[in-house]
This record gives sequence, structure tokens and C-alpha cells, in this order.
Amino acid sequence: MSRSAPVVRTAAAGASVVLALALTACGGGVHGTPGGAGVRDPYFPKAGNGGYDVTHYGLTLAYDPKGHRLSGTAVITARATKDLSAFDLDLAGTEVGSVTVEGRTALFSRAGQELTVRPHDGLDRGETFTATVRYAGTPRTLTDPDGSKEGWLRTADGALALGEPTGSMAWFPGNDHPSDKAAYDITVTVPKGLGAVSDGELKSETTSGGRTTFHWHTAEPMATYLATVAIGRWTVTRSTLENGLPVYVAVDPTQVKASRAVLAKIPEIMDWAETNFGPYPFSSTGAIVDRPRDAGYALETQNRPVFAGAPDTTTLVHELVHQWYGDSVTPRTWQDMWLNEGFATYAEWLYAEDHGGDSAQRTFDSVYRGDHYDDEADTKAVWAFPPAKPSDAAHISDSPVYIRGAMVLQKIRQKVGDETFYDIVQGWAAAHRHGTADTAQFTAYVEKKAPDDDFSGIWKNWLYGEGKPAHP
Repeated sequence: MSRSAPVVRTAAAGASVVLALALTACGGGVHGTPGGAGVRDPYFPKAGNGGYDVTHYGLTLAYDPKGHRLSGTAVITARATKDLSAFDLDLAGTEVGSVTVEGRTALFSRAGQELTVRPHDGLDRGETFTATVRYAGTPRTLTDPDGSKEGWLRTADGALALGEPTGSMAWFPGNDHPSDKAAYDITVTVPKGLGAVSDGELKSETTSGGRTTFHWHTAEPMATYLATVAIGRWTVTRSTLENGLPVYVAVDPTQVKASRAVLAKIPEIMDWAETNFGPYPFSSTGAIVDRPRDAGYALETQNRPVFAGAPDTTTLVHELVHQWYGDSVTPRTWQDMWLNEGFATYAEWLYAEDHGGDSAQRTFDSVYRGDHYDDEADTKAVWAFPPAKPSDAAHISDSPVYIRGAMVLQKIRQKVGDETFYDIVQGWAAAHRHGTADTAQFTAYVEKKAPDDDFSGIWKNWLYGEGKPAHP
């Protein structure tokens, strides 16, 4: 486009018509085709975008808790995977002030969660480009299909940004799907006296003019749903594990006393997890403990999971083990959610087995018999659908994904024995370290590691089968 071409800033129904007319006026220099909205995820078809792969997000944010106003500049570095005349970013809420691509003003339009960007010149397949989006306004809290809240959550003393499954688009524009992972630099400015905790490593903290700026850097690839910003008053503890791994823990002052004993178990849990699942995949660990009502659930945000109030040991184990299964090895689509939750739930069973509790087999048997839960509805819910095929988007976090997913792993362990089983779970984490994977890849990996065993019954009855299998 020419520099005098109009910038489209409306999300009204006519926006696409205005954009089309503007693009026609721009004429001949643009080549390629639009990247496309959505990556055809079976449960969230509008999530993510086609035509490019993000390698880095540079997010510069400022938040005013009193006015509940967020302003941001997102610098997105990506590689075109096809010849592009336009591409989409996911962004819900806030007003977009300007978009540039490779330093040149770009046309853009809004429709729902789609921010469609038309560069001045087309992008060639394989070309690395930078898009800069400036935006501001009141950030939105989104409601999941299952009714839980995500996105930008106001808290008693600040805010908490949570992204699973599609909440990150409430606070920054991006390719909001787990199949596209990237490195991050997140810089957050808040009123003096508040802290801003995020993923990765804290690179700097500076105060000027009554405001403090925190710069966090995440070098390892991270899915958008695992990014977080936690703004508020924090009691921060820094330490290192025996192997030198940094530990950064931020706790709301009201939760310090209740959290102290369980958070002291982080070194022991990390050592246990490395013994069972292989080398830790990230450059730091820790936790963020906010007030119970600020989120209502725990989430495996990368490097340091978020907890709503002081966690118990089981929940801490679950979220820390997600760093291997979910954060490092990330599901290719949301249908593969059991590869996150089944592994993390099974880790709870293994931890209990290794620390004087029931064996994983006894837990399995208890679930199968129906005496694991006090409530009959919870007992029946385990068999509502197969773990590898949730009934719809509202149920990707239901008990079959967690509990029956863990039962699949126990069935594999029964089949192959402990030595091969631990080769499988450690090898799986290593083979797809910092990548994405789906269920078909997992079943193929298991069969390759134990070629003399027949897993067809496990896949048919436990992983994909409807209802309760006939025999445990």
C-alpha cells in the first residue's frame, strides 16, 4: 500500500469490504495468498493461523491496575511458510492503533478474534519478517467452553494472565495455538510497589518516575497458552537446586504461611521427577502462588506454574511434571490434551507409589472398581468418553482426559514392565523436547520401543474405546 492509504480499524461487518477495496487500490506489487484464519484444530477451529511460523515474541506491556488499562507493543518475528499476501493474528479486545510489517505501515482489519494484516509488499515463502502491533485498552477476561475464566484476570492487587486454551489472545496478538512455539521477551511496567512475574528468567528490574519495569526472557520455545504475567504484591524467594538450576518463587503475602511447607518440597520433587522422566527441559523452575479466588485453578505456565492459593503436594507434583509433558512436549492439537494431563496425573500416582502411598496399580484398580471417588457421578464421569477423543471443546479438561489417560499409561506399564516403561516415558520426553506431538506419534513410539508386544487392545479399548472396558 502507499503511505497515504487508509488504515482500517473497525471490526464492523463492512470491514472486510473496506479492506478488499483498499487492497485493490494498492495494486500489482503484492503477491501470494492470505495465510488463513485458524489451523483447523478439531476443537478450536478459529485458533491459530496459517501461513507462518513465529520464532519470537517481543512484548512490551504497561498496566494500570486502578484504571484497568493495558497498553502494549508486540514485535512478532516469524517465517513465512508460503507466499503471503496477508496473514492473521489472534487478538480479542483492546484497540489496535497501528501495524507495521518490516517497518512499513500495513493495512489491517478486525473481525472477532482475527486481526488480518496486509503487508505493503507480499512475503515470500521462507522469508523471515517482523510485524509490530501497537494496541491499548481494557483487557478482556474470556470464558472457556467449560465455563472457566482465562485471559486477563483482575486480581485483588493487580492482574493474572492465563492462556489455556485460548486466553493469551486477550493480552497479546499472536498465533494462538499450541502447534506454534516461540521464544519470548516480556517487559512489563507497573506502578512502583507492585511486581510483575512472568516465564523464563528475570533479566532486569528498574524503577523510574514511580513505575517499575521488569524484563523476562524465555529462551526455550513456548506455546502461547503457557505464557503468563502475574502482577501484584509478591514475596519473592530465589534459590538454586543442587544441580545449580535457579528457582524463582513468587507468593502473594496472604499465602506465604500456608505455602511454606509445600513449596519447600520443590527441590525434592524436581529431583524425583528428573529420576523418573529425564533431564529437566528448562533453564529455571519455581512457582507463582496467588490468592484462591484470583483464578480458581492451577496452570502449568512454563518455568513456574501458577497456583490459586497454597497447593497441596499432589497438585505441585502435577504442575511441575507438566514441564516435561505439556510444556516441553506440547500437544499438536487440543485433541491430544491427554498427552498433557494423562502424564501429569500418572505422575501423581507414581509419586504416591514412591512415597509410601498406594501403588499406581492399586490406584488404577480403585478407579476401575468405582471406589476411588465418593460421588457416583464422578465415578461414571471417568468413562464418559475416550481420552484421545473428548466429546467437544467443553470437555477437554474432564476426568477421562486426566484419569483414563493415566490408566492408558498404567496399561502400557503392565504390558512392558518397568524397565521398558521408563525407557518409553523418558525417551518420549527426549525425542520431542521443545517440540509438539500428537497421539498417533505417541502410539507409534511405544510400538517402536516394544516391538514384540501387541498394544492394539490398549489403543482400541483404553485410548479410543467408548465406555468402560470389560476387563482391567
